[in-house]
Amino acid sequence: MTQHFDILIVGAGSAGSVLASRLSEDSSLSIGLIEAGGWPDDPDIAKPAMWPLLQGRSYDWCHETAPQPHTADRKHPWPRGRLVGGSSCLHAMAHVRGHPNDFDAWVAAGGDGWSFDALLPYFKRSERFSGGADDYHGADGPLDVLLPAIGLNPVTQAYIAASEAIGIEPSGDHNGARIEGAVPNSLTVRDGERLSVADAYLPSDVIGRTNLTILTNVLVDRLHIERNRATGLMAHTERASEVITADRIVLSAGAVASPMILMRSGIGDPVDLARQDIACAIDNPAVGDNLHDHLLAAGNVYRARRAVPPSNYQLSESLLYHGGGGSGPPRVVVACVVVPVVTEEFTAPEVGGAYTLMFGVCHPRSRGRLTLTSADPRAKPVIDPAYLSEPEDRSTFREALDLARSVGHAAPMDDWRAEELLPGPSMQEPSAIDQFIARAAMTHHHPVGTCRMGPVGDGVVDGSLKLHGLDNVFVVDASVIPTITSGPINAAIVAMAERAADVLKAS
Repeated sequence: MTQHFDILIVGAGSAGSVLASRLSEDSSLSIGLIEAGGWPDDPDIAKPAMWPLLQGRSYDWCHETAPQPHTADRKHPWPRGRLVGGSSCLHAMAHVRGHPNDFDAWVAAGGDGWSFDALLPYFKRSERFSGGADDYHGADGPLDVLLPAIGLNPVTQAYIAASEAIGIEPSGDHNGARIEGAVPNSLTVRDGERLSVADAYLPSDVIGRTNLTILTNVLVDRLHIERNRATGLMAHTERASEVITADRIVLSAGAVASPMILMRSGIGDPVDLARQDIACAIDNPAVGDNLHDHLLAAGNVYRARRAVPPSNYQLSESLLYHGGGGSGPPRVVVACVVVPVVTEEFTAPEVGGAYTLMFGVCHPRSRGRLTLTSADPRAKPVIDPAYLSEPEDRSTFREALDLARSVGHAAPMDDWRAEELLPGPSMQEPSAIDQFIARAAMTHHHPVGTCRMGPVGDGVVDGSLKLHGLDNVFVVDASVIPTITSGPINAAIVAMAERAADVLKAS
């Protein structure tokens, strides 16, 4: 028997978990939530310091980019979560909303409802902040947000002092009145363990709602389209394929999977679709376009004078945002990581013997594209983020390294710094630094933009996140972000989904 829902959500990651929870609060709605993976069962997921070691496991989609000409022709691994909770089960747990001006591009693309001021109530509604409720924070939401007050690694403490010593005043809280400066990272952690968005929004009492059905290990192939509506979708399990129908469908499968589902459904660039023998139902070249991501370079590595103690949190305990000219969005970021971090191009020192100042660009200009390699839903896409293809990104990356070195060589770091290992004190020429960055750059795990908000002819969805060309299909996830925020994107995605749930309930 065909299953039918009032609203069918594809993807149980951050956005999908929020939507399923909030929409199922209305008992008159039947809600379906489809996830390609299963329920988390790896105990390492809950351990905050284990996050770098989760990549490549069975619940990672294990995507990788095409070779990138401006990063030494390297292919970059792109971990994405394939389980309930999605990539919030893999990421580093830093909770950063971004600078208020980051959302100006969202307003230009989708209207005033996407301004920072309009989203602030949703940021606050989502969180249970360790410091209690105030003008910037909520204390009654599902998602625990811990701003550490004790237990920071002594290297992190020295780094925060070093940033202040070079004249960068700390803000105290990246999610408070301003983002600038080095402060402890706010973390989605509860009782010392990772809190995925699914942990927060889909506890047992929500899962037990009679109007919510969660289907795991189900791979969505494509939408079934009739005229200007999608009547349902084709889905596959290990044993069978079936059509699941719905009055409304919400794609929340992420910046990689959501555009792939649309393209397999015949929604995209007609030339690209024809290469895979897919008939074009809706001509929209913006599907899969505008792909961008934050890069961090790994990194400005220092040998320590003495053993670096282990982290009480998640290894990367503080981000430094800088370069906004006092009130604007930051240009660069430096992350203090209390273990050595390098790419495959370098050999890492022993853990405990070194620490890393990773550095990167907050607002990359480079844009790439995602395309299909096959109409088979199991086939990997071509992911080409065009990393560092814009000269401004390369020059801003040099600024970021300069900032990392300034902090790393400041007096408060003297008791920890034995020597700079990477890139090494002799490397000063811009061309040599560019070559180092090309070898040291790696994803910050924030892909966005492939179903961007924007008007017909430019975007994929409108300001209500409804798909152009279909009356009952919506996209709610990182793919709709037109321009990336300054930092980690998960906080913004949660707020986006909170607002989208209200819009869907009201429509």
